[in-house]
Amino acid sequence: MTPSHVFADSIAKSFGQHPAIRDVTVLAQGGITAVLGPNGCGKSTLLRCIATVMMPDSGSVTIDGLDPRRESERIEARRRLGYAPQEAGFDPRLRVLDAVDYVAVLKGLDDTRRRRRSVFEALDRVGLAERTGARVGELSAGMRRRLVLAQALLGAPTLVVFDEPGAGLDPDERLRLREILTERRRTATILLATHLTDEAAGADRVIVLGAGRVQFDGTPSRLAAHADGRIWHQSDFPPPGVRASWQQAGGGHRCLGHPPAGAVLLEPTLEEGYLLVQDRVAASS
Repeated sequence: MTPSHVFADSIAKSFGQHPAIRDVTVLAQGGITAVLGPNGCGKSTLLRCIATVMMPDSGSVTIDGLDPRRESERIEARRRLGYAPQEAGFDPRLRVLDAVDYVAVLKGLDDTRRRRRSVFEALDRVGLAERTGARVGELSAGMRRRLVLAQALLGAPTLVVFDEPGAGLDPDERLRLREILTERRRTATILLATHLTDEAAGADRVIVLGAGRVQFDGTPSRLAAHADGRIWHQSDFPPPGVRASWQQAGGGHRCLGHPPAGAVLLEPTLEEGYLLVQDRVAASS
C-alpha cells in the first residue's frame, strides 16, 4: 500500500472579510505531518481543504493527482481518505456500529460481509469493539472522539487527516492514538492539526501556521533549534525581561530569552523553539 501524494498549491481561503489561510503550500507523501499553531490560526481550514470538505478560494489541492473540483475525481479521492474533524455531530440515538457502517457505505463498500469486517476492525482498533450496540448518547466525550477516529481509519485509507485528534482523550487513549499513528505512518500520509507541542514532537515533520501563513516547515529538531542559545538555568529568580521561565522540581528556573553572561545554557525543546517562531509572527503583524 502506497501512501497518498498530497499537494496543496498556494491555497487561500477567506470567510467574509477575514482571511483564514493565505498562500499556503503543503507537499506530503508518507509519514506524519503535524500542523501546529494557536487557535484561530487556520489549521482546521487548511485540513478541511485538503480533506475535500471545502474548496479553497484560490490555489489547488490534489490527492494522488486527483482534483477534488471535479466530482468524479473528488469521489475517488474520498475513497482513499479518512477524515476526523474536530467537531463531529452525531445523532445521540445512533448505535456505535451504525455510525461507522454509514461511513463504510459512503465509501462504496457494497459487499456486506467485507464492509462489516472493516467496521469491526476499525472499532476494535480504537477500543470500542465491546460498545458496538451502545447508543452514541451513552458514550463519554473520549469515547465519542474514539468513534470519530474509527470512522477515519475505516478501510485502511492512504491519506488520514486528523483535526485535534487528542482533544478529549485521557492518557491511555492518547497512548492508543500514538500507537495507531505509528502503525499507519508507513502505509498512509498522515496530517494532523494540533495546538499541543507534545503531539507535534512525535511527528516526522512540523508545519507552524501563524497569521494564516506557513511560518516554519521542517523536522521537530529543527524547530527546537530556533531556541539554541536562548535557554538557560537560573539558580535564583529570573532576571527582568525574560521571555518565559519555569521553576524546576530540583530548584532554580529554566528560562527562555536572552541569557546573561556566563549563564549555563540548556538543550532547547520543540515548545521553546515554537514560542520563538510565534514571537516572530507577532512582531511582524
